[in-house]
Amino acid sequence: MITVYFDGLCYPKNPGGVAAYGYLVCRDKEPIWKGFGAVGEGRGMTNNVAEYEGLLAAARWLNDEEIDEKIQIRGDSELVIKQMKGEYRVNSATSKRYVPQIKELLVGKEVSFQWVPREKNEEADRLSRVAYESYVRRKKSGSDSVSAN
Repeated sequence: MITVYFDGLCYPKNPGGVAAYGYLVCRDKEPIWKGFGAVGEGRGMTNNVAEYEGLLAAARWLNDEEIDEKIQIRGDSELVIKQMKGEYRVNSATSKRYVPQIKELLVGKEVSFQWVPREKNEEADRLSRVAYESYVRRKKSGSDSVSAN
């Protein structure tokens, strides 16, 4: 079974800070892939954007790798998990932008979503902080590259 953990942050302020994300993919509890990146900063950047970008990046990876095993996606954002499960309405512009894209990437896959407390999502959280710190370092050095996998 494949388990995906994702997380996002918007720092130092939400909204308007640097939105960054991280995700971890495990097969039978063993890590097989880690990804992280920065979405951007300033206007339009929120914690929810970062969370959705993390899930979107993970869904793209699953699709690119043609993963056809049972997949459980775990995150500590109640909003994102419940919207993906169809338990919360998709009303905001952010949700309307991301939910259909992610669902399309996961069509045909056996996927379930589970909310987990922050303590059970530590590696994805750490990767989102790595993405943030990497973004800040690159910005200070004048580089335009903000994503790494």
